[in-house]
Order: sequence, then C-alpha cells, then structure tokens
Amino acid sequence: MQRNIKLYPWFQACRNLLFWQAVWFLYFQNVLSAAEAVMLAAIYDIGTLILEVPSGYMSDRIGRRITLITATLATLAGCVMLGLGSSFYVFALAQIMLGAGSAFVSGTDHALLYDSLIEDGRQDDVAWHEARAWRFTFAALAISAMIGGLISMYAMHMAFLATALTAAAALVLTMLLQEPAHRDDGFTPLAQGKAILERLRHRGLAWLFTLSVAMYVFSHVPFVFAQPFINEVLAGIGFAAETPAVSGAIVASMMLTSVAAAWFALPLARRIGKTGIFLLALAMQVGLVAVLAFTVHPAALALLLLRMVPDAFARPMILAYVQPRLKSSYRATYLSLQSLIGRLILAASLFAISFAVPDNSILRQADLQAVLPWYVGAGLFLLIVLAVTSRVLKDD
Repeated sequence: MQRNIKLYPWFQACRNLLFWQAVWFLYFQNVLSAAEAVMLAAIYDIGTLILEVPSGYMSDRIGRRITLITATLATLAGCVMLGLGSSFYVFALAQIMLGAGSAFVSGTDHALLYDSLIEDGRQDDVAWHEARAWRFTFAALAISAMIGGLISMYAMHMAFLATALTAAAALVLTMLLQEPAHRDDGFTPLAQGKAILERLRHRGLAWLFTLSVAMYVFSHVPFVFAQPFINEVLAGIGFAAETPAVSGAIVASMMLTSVAAAWFALPLARRIGKTGIFLLALAMQVGLVAVLAFTVHPAALALLLLRMVPDAFARPMILAYVQPRLKSSYRATYLSLQSLIGRLILAASLFAISFAVPDNSILRQADLQAVLPWYVGAGLFLLIVLAVTSRVLKDD
C-alpha cells in the first residue's frame, strides 16, 4: 500500500502528459471543420458517459488495478488513432476510445488511493495526498502543453503520438500497483444504485454532488472553446499563425498557476471555510466563461490562466468530505455516476451547439457570443441556488 501511495502522483502525472491539449480543437478544425470539431468533443463525452457507471461497477466488483490498466490501454489506442488517422469516422472512434479511457480512470484512481490509505492507517491524510497529486497533475499538464504547442507548429498530429508514449508509461505504472483490500458487499448494479440514492439523501453529499457536476461542466466549457477564442484574439492583432505555440504557452502557464494555487488550497479553506472555497471556485468558473463570451481583448488571455485554479482549490476538499461518507463497495461507482451526469449535460449542450455552428468554417467570436451567454446564465442561477442552500454543509 505504501508503494501505491508513492506511485499515485506519478501515475497522475504520466496520464496527464497530454501534448495535444492545447491544439486538439485547432487540429480537428483544420483537418475537418468547426462543426465537426465541436461534434467530436461531444462524441468524447458520449464515449465516456456510456462506460462511466459500468467502469465504476467494474472497479468496485473486480478491482481498482485492472480497471486502471483498461483505462490506460484505451487511452493509448485512442492517441495512436488520432495521430495516424485523417477521417471523421476514425477520429470519432478514437474519441470514443479516449472517452473510455477517461471513464475507466474516473473515480477509480481516487478510490484506489483512499483504499490504500485506509489499509495503511492514513485515511485522515487523504486531502493532503490528493492536493499533492493535483500538483503533479498540473505540472504534467503545464510541461506537455508547452512542448505540445511547439511540436504542433510543425505537425499537429505528432502531439497525439507523443501522448501515446506517455500513456504507455502510465500503463507500466499501473502494472506496478497492488490491488488494495476493499469491501465487496456483492451488490448488483441495481443494489448499488439504490445504495447511492440512499446516500444522496444526506444533504451535504447531495449539495456537493450538485456542485461537482456543475464544476465539471464549467471547467470544460473553456477547455472546448478557449482555442478558437485564442485564435480570434491573435487574428485581430495579426498573429493567427502562432496560435498553436501561444495556446501551448497559455495552457502551460495555466497549469503552473494551478500548481501554485494547489499549495494554498488547504490554508485558504481554513481561512474562508469549505463552503466559501466551494462557492468561490464555481464563481471563478462562471466568470471565465463570461469573459470568453463578451470580449476578444488581448488582456483577456491572461484570465485564461485561472481556468484550473477552481479545481485546485475545491477538488481535494470535495474528496476529503465525500470519501469517508461512502462505502468501499460503491465508492468508485458513486464518483463515476457524478462524472456521468456532468458529461451528459456537457455532451448534450455541445451537440446542440454543433448544429448551430456554421459548417466548413472556423469558430468566430460571433459564434461564441451566440452560445456562451446561455452557459453564463445557467451558471449564475445555479451559483445563487447553491449559495442559498449552503447551510447544509455548515450544519453537517
């Protein structure tokens, strides 16, 4: 179990060396079209949500280690297909594979860490270990974004092939993990679902479940639309050709900013309280979407650096609150169900947008201004509702 705990942040680092992250939309848009690029983003989430809950059930019933091995194999296959393919259907299948990889790792990684800490008698340290893993994650994302942006100045498809190599490294690390002991109550999927719904009668868990779903959606809206936004800003000042390198530099700086934020997450939570940090995180996400919707000023690029700061602030505290209140026999399934709902909402909205975007063109600011304000309005409404009902955490 000590080896699991030591390998955990390195596994998170390897699986987050995503050299394509700063250019994927630009790549799809250049090879296909803007509408197809948005649709491929939705297909990724559909591939994930189809397997989200089954992967959680597999993790809880069969094992954490074999589920993570399956995840890294699917990611490896998807990256190779994107690096070598050139048609919409190949890209769509590759996106499904990447979505499957995300589904199988979702919840299982955190459950493996917590089960390992329980067996080692250190479960009270879960927030510290998760915060440390987030720093490794953000550092990996920063390094790969910068390098990937530079690689893509010459050949965008190479960013996907480079990511395939790091997925292979993550696969090696999963092979070194030891399956932690966890209780298997022999739940059928239906029984697991009933157990999870019963737990969601706990008001604090229900509140954080809603917050987590919202934060997933509002974290990924800038992920999808930041690259065309950057391209629009640079085109306005005559530097559109440098978009891949600039996008990589911005994403790298974004992740480094989040590494710094992760160091202050626990002290900030002690200062403003867990409820305060949760609401601050969601407010920052909604505010960033508003920036993308209403301006193309070059100064707005600096605000993109804050995209992952809300996750750095809130995610370790969410897991520290939720994990002790869940049984090992359905812990991964609960976290997978949470991700499933977030992905379903995001995918549905992206599919709707893909039909509204003009075909055979790149996304323009007018297109962003037509769709992003809907996200902002929904986010403000939800933020008010969560603020009004936040007492459920204080009462817990």
